[in-house]
Amino acid sequence: MTSQSSTRTSVLPVILCGGSGTRLWPLSRTGFPKQFLVLSGDDSGRSLFQQAVQRINSMSFIDGLELGPTLIVTNEEHRFLALDQLRELKEIQANLLLEPAGRNTAPALTLAAFHAQEFLEGSSPPFNDPILVVTPADQTINNQANFVKTLQSCIATVEADQSNKTITILGITPCAPETGYGYIKRQGHAGVNGEFEVERFVEKPDAKTAETYLKEGDYLWNSGMFVLRASTWLAALKEFRSDIYIATESAWCARVMDLAGDVPFIRPGAEIFKLIPSESIDYAVIEECSSQVGSNHFSIKMVELDAGWSDLGNWDAVWQVGKQDKNANVIAGDVILNDVKESLIYSSSRLVSALGVEGLIIVETADAVLVADRKSNQALKSVVGLLQSQQREEKNLHRKVARPWGWYDSIDQGDRFKVKRIQVNPGASLSLQKHEHRAEHWVVVNGVAEVTNGDKLITLTENQSTYIPPGQIHRLANRSNEPLEIIEVQSGAYLGEDDIFRFEDIYGRS
Repeated sequence: MTSQSSTRTSVLPVILCGGSGTRLWPLSRTGFPKQFLVLSGDDSGRSLFQQAVQRINSMSFIDGLELGPTLIVTNEEHRFLALDQLRELKEIQANLLLEPAGRNTAPALTLAAFHAQEFLEGSSPPFNDPILVVTPADQTINNQANFVKTLQSCIATVEADQSNKTITILGITPCAPETGYGYIKRQGHAGVNGEFEVERFVEKPDAKTAETYLKEGDYLWNSGMFVLRASTWLAALKEFRSDIYIATESAWCARVMDLAGDVPFIRPGAEIFKLIPSESIDYAVIEECSSQVGSNHFSIKMVELDAGWSDLGNWDAVWQVGKQDKNANVIAGDVILNDVKESLIYSSSRLVSALGVEGLIIVETADAVLVADRKSNQALKSVVGLLQSQQREEKNLHRKVARPWGWYDSIDQGDRFKVKRIQVNPGASLSLQKHEHRAEHWVVVNGVAEVTNGDKLITLTENQSTYIPPGQIHRLANRSNEPLEIIEVQSGAYLGEDDIFRFEDIYGRS
């Protein structure tokens, strides 16, 4: 590792914050995926995303490193979820790179590499071709010290290669014959930094094959975490998937940037980006590299990580990493149990009781309840598929929906009416808008509302109300330092969320 007295090593943390997280439905939804959830097993109250940001920034304590601002690559739809959670981590500097559509991890890393090379060249100190430390946003690590130590070995392995052709992947020490992970087979002996040559990658095996891998000892789980130079990724992608390289470069060149307070939003060209082939880092480059031979080709190395890792890919994994009581139960929320064993019970809005059961997953939200055998992880996909085929809103959104200005909770609805509880954050406002098919009645229950209603600007306090007819231009704003809460009653023939026309919007949704 580079000493403090010599030139410091430029490192850019990159967090891939995509995915819909449907394997943890009903807690995880398309509009609120698992990386933004606070799951059992964490005493800090931080989401998986926040844990990932803090974990990767702990590299700042490694001697000889110059750490750049964390780059978050996430979906445009989730930008305010990420922004709000980032702002709770006051010590972290970050940029948000927003994908207009999901195109898997290879285009996401390509955008990060272009950003690393271009935006950081003029920084002080300069980050010329930094080493990227790339991690998903939805994993857990129990042993922080081992994680940092392993990253240090990976960075040293990449830095030692003067040809800039080394890609290092973190392999996870397997603890069970897991069939849900890809495997990496190492070969030879460990190098000076603990790195191994990679012989081959293996897709998710069947149970018998996984048992064999566990006994052999040379197979490790593929963590999806990589350490490599920005130039190395771009050169490898250009060689193996030039179509992805060219299309992503075009989208990058068409980017725009704006600020959300002190956090930059970087947006690649939307229409161009949507034409990029969807592919993972592994399929696009890593597995191609491992099949090449000769000194002129890219080298894939693996450093073993033994740090209590989990990708929380299903509810059984959440149970395994959770804090278990004397009966091996993991509970969260308002829960009463009697004669229950080896189960996970999660309550978010009401009392959940369970009697005389074993090995179950019970997850309650305000609008859906899941009861499943703890081992029936694959069956949940069929449930989510049915929700999608039936166009059920429960697949996409919770009853309580986060918005950049606050949140709303759809507390009741029927034929031609819907009732919402709405909270507007201090200093925030909704867009200037109108609805063609519905009227709205607003009653202030807490705080002070500034209401634009047609050509009138009025102030409403607790117990005061206003009526907004269909087609009327209106806006709700909170100019105070305290939260504003109202009850909204919608009435009309059509009450869909898409019945909205925005004239002005400070969040870029016009």
